Amino acid sequence: MLVDENAQIGGSLDYQYANDASVADTRSELKEAVLNNENIEVHTSSVAVGWYTDNWMPINTPNGIIKVRAEQVVMATGLFEQPSIFHKNDVPGVMMASAAQRMIARYAIKPCEVAAMVVANEDGYRAALDLLKAGVKINAIADLEDHEDRGDLAKQVKAQGVQIYDHHGIYEVEGKDRVTSATLCPLNASGELDTSRKTTVPCDGVMMSVGWAPATHMLFQCKADIKYDATIGQFRAQSLPEGMFAAGRVNGVFDINDQIADGAGAGQQAAAAAKGESADVQRPEPTKVSQSHEYPIFSHPKAKNFLDYDEDIQLKDYINAAKEGFDNIELIKRFSTNGMGPSQGKHSNMNGIRILAKHTGKSIDETGSTTARPMFHPTPVGHLGGRRFRAERVTPMQESHVAHKAVFMEAGAWLRPEYYDTEATRTESIHAEVNAVRTGLGIIDVSTLGKIEVFGPDAPEVMDRICTMRMSNMQVGMTRYALVTDEAGVITDDGVVVRYADDHFYYTTTTGSSDPAFRTLQKQILEWGLKAEAVNRTGQLQAMNLAGPLARKKLAPLTDIDLSEEAFPYLAARTGTMYGKPVTLARVGFVGELGYEIHCLAGDAAEIWNNLLRDCADAGIRPFGVEAQRLLRLEKGHVIVTQDTDGLTNPYEAGMPWAVHMKKDFFIGQRSLEILKPLQARKLMGFMFPESYSGGTPKECHLLIKDGELNGRITSVSFSPTFNRYLGLAYVDDMNANVGDAINVRLDDGTLVEAELVSLPFYDPEGKRQTCDVDGTEGKVA
Repeated sequence: MLVDENAQIGGSLDYQYANDASVADTRSELKEAVLNNENIEVHTSSVAVGWYTDNWMPINTPNGIIKVRAEQVVMATGLFEQPSIFHKNDVPGVMMASAAQRMIARYAIKPCEVAAMVVANEDGYRAALDLLKAGVKINAIADLEDHEDRGDLAKQVKAQGVQIYDHHGIYEVEGKDRVTSATLCPLNASGELDTSRKTTVPCDGVMMSVGWAPATHMLFQCKADIKYDATIGQFRAQSLPEGMFAAGRVNGVFDINDQIADGAGAGQQAAAAAKGESADVQRPEPTKVSQSHEYPIFSHPKAKNFLDYDEDIQLKDYINAAKEGFDNIELIKRFSTNGMGPSQGKHSNMNGIRILAKHTGKSIDETGSTTARPMFHPTPVGHLGGRRFRAERVTPMQESHVAHKAVFMEAGAWLRPEYYDTEATRTESIHAEVNAVRTGLGIIDVSTLGKIEVFGPDAPEVMDRICTMRMSNMQVGMTRYALVTDEAGVITDDGVVVRYADDHFYYTTTTGSSDPAFRTLQKQILEWGLKAEAVNRTGQLQAMNLAGPLARKKLAPLTDIDLSEEAFPYLAARTGTMYGKPVTLARVGFVGELGYEIHCLAGDAAEIWNNLLRDCADAGIRPFGVEAQRLLRLEKGHVIVTQDTDGLTNPYEAGMPWAVHMKKDFFIGQRSLEILKPLQARKLMGFMFPESYSGGTPKECHLLIKDGELNGRITSVSFSPTFNRYLGLAYVDDMNANVGDAINVRLDDGTLVEAELVSLPFYDPEGKRQTCDVDGTEGKVA
């Protein structure tokens, strides 16, 4: 397995050596060999974020974490380029030289027009050549030492007329939104800048190549013996535990050909060790030339010379922390927060060690490095949560949903059809389902609703205490809306209650609420000492809603239940049979049309569903999903708990005072609602956009603005094919707001658009559609 954090394999060959003709063939051959080897599993854009006992490593990939247990590991993790510290080194345009090379090689972006550079190794001059080739003019290179020691690359740069200032550093840069100039000063014998001799050069970019810090995070974690190698100026593993190998620059090998040889040698040793053998391989020695300046850190009377860009830690902050007694590398890290930001010290820890070592008079080795703990690289919390190992519940109608091209959504533990993909677009499919219900016949699977039976002598008292509405005076064979609040008066659930007998109630809850509702019922029955029992029948019973102006006409011949308006009025419930199967039918109006909820045994549900689709085909019956149901109920002005309510919403705010019967002796939340009623400060209202509106799309949670201040938020909004305009529900933080008032909605781009507050419901305010059909007593549907 090969793990590479880059989008494509190749490492530094793809950017630092992109213009080096001597390695071009090698680069192509190596990449081709890896990609064509069927025994190598390649993971790009991925990072090994930690090491655990026995070479157990989490690999953070774009699609989650892969857990790997490796027999042998080769760490060829390379280095992180380190910044120089000088005044205003955080101004845009100041960057690592290797970052500029990445911009050029990978993205064909010219980093700047005119550059100044500070370098302390040969890599800086390689970057300078790349900049020159990209058309960047280099006004000055400040070499912290002597360019004569940098080899042929420095000579090539000088030959192109670039001014090189030996034994110079950058003292400061100017510019606010971007670099405008850089000031160079010579170094004195003590390594400080001589600010009496300044050279200022104009530039719009400053590139730094003053040293490297090895990516030794997992080497530290596996307890490798890591020491500071003063020869090359970096920490390096002196010995490694069994099963671990290091190669390339993390191993102190810098010549590109030696790096390739070192990688090959480490691979051979790891392969042999995996077989229980040993490989006698002669690997290159670490370089003998320093690649990092010992102290590229320069003070300034105006400060703003940043050590840690993430945490905004300046040089003076770190020195003051050391003076206050935080002279241990672990202590000063925690006090100053150096290295505790998103980059986890990749660009600041090494300089932090240098500063503390200088202050305490200790060597780098004596000062030591901070502990490298997993996760070394930023890892999404979702990835840490791992793969999902939870069951998904489906209804008995799942096979039919799939056959009708359902696109599914998660609703708690359930998979429900969001819509049926029958039209050219998602929106067109949803609107076609809405039109079917409004003009003909539709059917929706509502089996996911919670279904609880409560029975016993005290069942009426239980239901009165659980629900805000009075249930004990409901007639047998009728239904009633059930609203539930907690002790704070906050809406927690709603549903429908059917009264089967004086001591027998059937209570439906919202999808996903059956278990907590059942637990609450059981708990309260015990606490109240009432003679009643509750049974959760959510899995035993299934349900579907047949809705539309043709519902009664098509359903009547399929059941032995009298569906006439006189025998079966709105909000009634009746038991009987359909297709020879026992059912309960309930007249409900959530979607605003004549409708019948059909509740049956789980074993009968698929047969009844499929028979209805067959026998009502001549009426153009169409299954509709959750999104169409939400739009239909929105047109009717009905609230969805958790969408049009939040963790603070009470019934008065939600426009449902009619659902609260305060004259009852007791119900959960009653005392709080007595207090909250006179304190109401917002109300749920309907709004409509003009039919001519053609601006941006209004969305749920868009804010209402009045006189520049927040005045509410949208809870539900959609384009209505029935009204040919956007309409929705919103909380208005103004108790004086009235129907007809204008409101301003702030869209995603900050634009304010106007809508009008209107009365609810939008659709069929007189409720005639819920009682009539095409042949019924109310006359033909318009």
